[in-house]
Amino acid sequence: MDIIQVVGLGLIATFLILVVKEQKPIFAFLLMTFTGLFIFLSLIGKISEVLQVLTRLAEKAKVNTMFLETILKIIGIAYIAEFGAQVTRDAGQGSIASKIELAGKILIMVMAIPIITMIIETVVQILPA
Repeated sequence: MDIIQVVGLGLIATFLILVVKEQKPIFAFLLMTFTGLFIFLSLIGKISEVLQVLTRLAEKAKVNTMFLETILKIIGIAYIAEFGAQVTRDAGQGSIASKIELAGKILIMVMAIPIITMIIETVVQILPA
């Protein structure tokens, strides 16, 4: 049922944005941004539930929490960068949106370095000298 509320809010906001856009483009942009932010914030409870389940599964599987934390941070960076890029692109600033996406990709690469390092070290230990 949550998706029906999200889609309903999105459709109402889209209609209002189309009506307001001709007279006050800045208000249309603000309405668009706040609608996106509201949808994102309304899903934080669901995100929290997913994080709790993943944490419990990692503890049961005795997985190094550094792996889980790093992967969750990477996912967070991806979602936030995508949201920021979409808002910026909707404002007509495609060039800045591209830079936000690039920054997100670079930060993801930086965050992945510890995992890549551990994988390489493990492979080197397995291989005969």
